Amino acid sequence: MTLPRPTPTLEATRPAAEGARLRVATYNIHKGVRGLGPRKRLEIHNLGLGIEAFDADLVFLQEVRLFHHGDARRFDHTWFGWPEQGQAEFLAPEGYEAAYRTNAVTRDGEHGNALLSRWPIGDIGHHDVSDHRFEQRGLLHVRVQWRGVEVHAIVAHFGLIHASRLRQAQRLGAYLREAVPPQAPVVVAGDFNDWGERLDPAFAHAGLVRACRPEGAPRAPRTFPSRMPLFSLDRVYTRGLHCHAITVPRGPAWVRMSDHLPLLVELELA
Repeated sequence: MTLPRPTPTLEATRPAAEGARLRVATYNIHKGVRGLGPRKRLEIHNLGLGIEAFDADLVFLQEVRLFHHGDARRFDHTWFGWPEQGQAEFLAPEGYEAAYRTNAVTRDGEHGNALLSRWPIGDIGHHDVSDHRFEQRGLLHVRVQWRGVEVHAIVAHFGLIHASRLRQAQRLGAYLREAVPPQAPVVVAGDFNDWGERLDPAFAHAGLVRACRPEGAPRAPRTFPSRMPLFSLDRVYTRGLHCHAITVPRGPAWVRMSDHLPLLVELELA
């Protein structure tokens, strides 16, 4: 499979000014598989190529598996096969550290959030924000040492009901007040399932600003569904950082790998 590298904006193609830019990617990988029934196919190996192509400092991943017995049996004897490692470790490019915590437990396995970091990581935490028993949701909180600055990276995947998402945003705000020093830079990224674009005020109340294109640019980049993107479900919110450039990789290879497109953002300290 020939995978095109993401096509960034002009600003994103320039060398990071004395290393001052933090390149972040967020991607819902759909548990590393696509399709249904006999057409179900393993995409985890192609996803590994895609994540390496991001050349990101931090990669925020959702719907990541540590194990799944059914898919492991199904794909174990295929050409590439089901990875022996958990998907977070398998997808981490050489030299990256991986952090993973489970959100949801299912009949044959589980899935959760992961962070892949080019920079040293410290404490790894998990905060349950499940709103009802039908959806298990959590926040993965990782302290990252980036060029002498401790950045708090939080991977999120919110629920399917707006009222639940609103409460989850409020719980995120409360968690930040309790667990993160008030002056520390924060990056919250993930799949927020916010079809109606209604969560930004709740994040603003938590002191977070949505990374977006420069004023006057077209609407927020759309990432879902990957074949014909109509919604901006995948986002990056920050505190103590501002957005320098933002882009969404496109093309058949990206459409194949997940029902979401990835979002790439370059950040600078505010």
